[in-house]
Amino acid sequence: MTSAVEQLLAVKAKIANAEGEAKRDPGAVTLVAVSKTFAAEDIRPVIEAGQRVFGENRVQEAQGKWPALREAFPDIELHLIGPLQSNKAKEAVALFDVIETVDREKIAAELANETARQGRAPKLYVQVNTGSEPQKAGIEPREAVAFVKRCREVHGLAIEGLMCIPPADENPGPHFALLEKIAREAGVAKLSMGMSGDYETAIAFGATSVRVGSAIFGSRA
Repeated sequence: MTSAVEQLLAVKAKIANAEGEAKRDPGAVTLVAVSKTFAAEDIRPVIEAGQRVFGENRVQEAQGKWPALREAFPDIELHLIGPLQSNKAKEAVALFDVIETVDREKIAAELANETARQGRAPKLYVQVNTGSEPQKAGIEPREAVAFVKRCREVHGLAIEGLMCIPPADENPGPHFALLEKIAREAGVAKLSMGMSGDYETAIAFGATSVRVGSAIFGSRA
């Protein structure tokens, strides 16, 4: 069986190749290794192999495994890539370096309050529901530019990127193109898009970070 470390190296090679094909600078794309549902002992070898940026879906799960790992590896950068409930804003601001799922006014207000209270300001991305899927988190594409503006002007939040998860049954390319267009209109530089099945496509459309889980760690139990 291929180890997570071997798969990590294969993913990094594919990212480098996709950067070259898209005429992007080497290292332009950050790999966020999605470690949700995997235990600390599964993650540690990947950290020891040099990976430093990780993504988690749930605040509570991340609280259970990352504090100890970060003591051993203090240069870890932790991203929240799952939906954030307003009652978890306090814990999220304390734990995560990047929160990628800001998608409504109430969350923006809570994050602003916690950032001021804790004196800690995670980097923030707005999640855009590019497929307008009713079951999925994220702000509607037509509202995204105005929402970014409100986050900045009303709540004083420094939004630096956008994130999307295209519909599973659609070609992701148009969704990545739409996110890139919204980012230009909103004046944000970072694009978190692309997962295990489509990260090379996302890089061609301008992704600055890709969120890859199963291609590294294998399928989840």
